[in-house]
Amino acid sequence: MSERSYGKKSKYTKPDRSSSGRDDAVRAKKHLGQHFLKDLSIAERIAGLLTGHNGYKTVLEIGPGMGVLTQYLLKDGLPYTTHVIEIDTESIVYLNAHFPALHGRILEGDFLKMDLSAQFPEPVAIIGNFPYNISSQILFNVLEHRQQVQEVVCMLQREVAQRIASPPGNKDYGILSVFLQAYYDIKYEFTVDASVFSPPPNVQSGVISLRRNDVVALPCNEKKFMQVVKQGFNNRRKTLRNALKPLNPPESLQSHPLLDKRAEQLGVAEFVELTTLMMNQE
Repeated sequence: MSERSYGKKSKYTKPDRSSSGRDDAVRAKKHLGQHFLKDLSIAERIAGLLTGHNGYKTVLEIGPGMGVLTQYLLKDGLPYTTHVIEIDTESIVYLNAHFPALHGRILEGDFLKMDLSAQFPEPVAIIGNFPYNISSQILFNVLEHRQQVQEVVCMLQREVAQRIASPPGNKDYGILSVFLQAYYDIKYEFTVDASVFSPPPNVQSGVISLRRNDVVALPCNEKKFMQVVKQGFNNRRKTLRNALKPLNPPESLQSHPLLDKRAEQLGVAEFVELTTLMMNQE
């Protein structure tokens, strides 16, 4: 996996809007996991990763803060309309004051509690600098709305981003990797240094893109598929023969070569095959 790090001693770094002397600048709040991006070239690059995949016309930015990324999602001529959702009331006041183009499209609330399908019945893309402490939850929410969410571009803690984009056979590969790769084509885009945030986090960040693939439904029982994947990775050091014992795989399956492997060695297709075998033997 190739990586390019952005932000470290970058000649493109622009002044930090959050420390520019504005009396109304938003204070970063630790309990919300806020780290405001201050390198405008990185924000522009992230916005530029949206491709319009499958023809969506609506973009939802999660946690816009002071709109460093938002400004590039509101440029004239873009083929989509941008909405934002923000839980921080101070940020909402700032956005209303400084982004009149967003009026009527600022949602106050928690994305994790939002009924995405009710709010946006049409296909959407999701973008944002996700709070590190809830980034996995956000992506599980995306999975629940996978028929609607056509594209995701997001910045996460680098280790989480690498895990999601990791192929089978890699130690980073895990439960979320399998679930997301079942329905999305995923690419690790680039690494972002901690120095370009205010306040700087204790870790580096990674930007990834997810684009909906052609899988409408897996060719197996999806509930059982998720159960098999979770159980396999909960005991990832064991072979699947031992890791899956709590699911009571049939005796006739015990000699199957897939059970000689560990969970991290199986791709989506192999997990589908294993799930089908377990269902057929029940």
